[in-house]
Amino acid sequence: MPTAHRRALAVLDEVDTVVVGKRSATEVVLAAVLAGGHVLMEDFPGLGKTLAARTFATALGLDFTRAQFTPDLLPSDLTGAFVFDQKEGAFEFRHGPIFTGLLLADEINRTPPKTQAALLEAMQEHQVTVEGQTFPLPRPFHVLATANPVEYEGTYPLPEAQLDRFLVRVAFGYPGADEELEVLQRRMSRRQEDQQARRVVDAAELLELQGALEDVTVSPEVARYCVALARATREHEQALMGASPRGSLALLLVGRGYAVIRGRDYVTPDDVKAVAPAVLEHRVVARPELWMSEVGPGSIVADVLRTVPAPRVAVRRA
Repeated sequence: MPTAHRRALAVLDEVDTVVVGKRSATEVVLAAVLAGGHVLMEDFPGLGKTLAARTFATALGLDFTRAQFTPDLLPSDLTGAFVFDQKEGAFEFRHGPIFTGLLLADEINRTPPKTQAALLEAMQEHQVTVEGQTFPLPRPFHVLATANPVEYEGTYPLPEAQLDRFLVRVAFGYPGADEELEVLQRRMSRRQEDQQARRVVDAAELLELQGALEDVTVSPEVARYCVALARATREHEQALMGASPRGSLALLLVGRGYAVIRGRDYVTPDDVKAVAPAVLEHRVVARPELWMSEVGPGSIVADVLRTVPAPRVAVRRA
């Protein structure tokens, strides 16, 4: 566990050399990757979503491909297709960009549902099926998808049932004045547009890190707290739909990844609280009649975190 903690911090420190002032968001992204899940980054354009995805791929030593999702993108453009080889006189399968270690699905809400479904099937099953033949995806395989909450014309928003396939949804938000100034100063000091990160771990080491999470202890009290939070979103008077059992499981899984980043081999209620907004908000739907009262998934999750009592768990000292 100490080795896993050091490696996780080294990855975050390397990401910090490129992505300025987003440590809390990148910690949640890494916790989700350590938990073996996929991440949806939804925020306004120009806030570093694509840059963060590319930097994580480099620091984690994963093969990286980027698929720009457009209205004319077909499922075969993503998964690959059979192509006739005239020299061999037979059809051969040409792999698509989804056969990689980390796929950046850029602007996932700009492609039709059929292509979105092809990606989400691969995320869930870790394989693609083309013309009746199944092809396994490499391990590890992670998707970092981006979506812009503006420019709704010509978009196909993901249904709530498909949003549930993402382990977490994060937003970077606008930087502070000092952070934005640091972005400008870094650009002037490196004297070029491109930013380079170094590899910290490789794919095999990432699999070891993910395996280390299975040794992270979750007490019965913390597990019940995860269930209580998920159930509270379903029973909230302002919620049309709450988090499914997949939400409570996600709290546990991402909480374990967050505990490793914090240097512990056990999950505390504070770990669950720290990841709860990213885990639960995209799994909650507010009642449509409340749209004028500024009630949304974020306020519902915040109210749940405030009202559901956290258990008292004894802290183990090293």
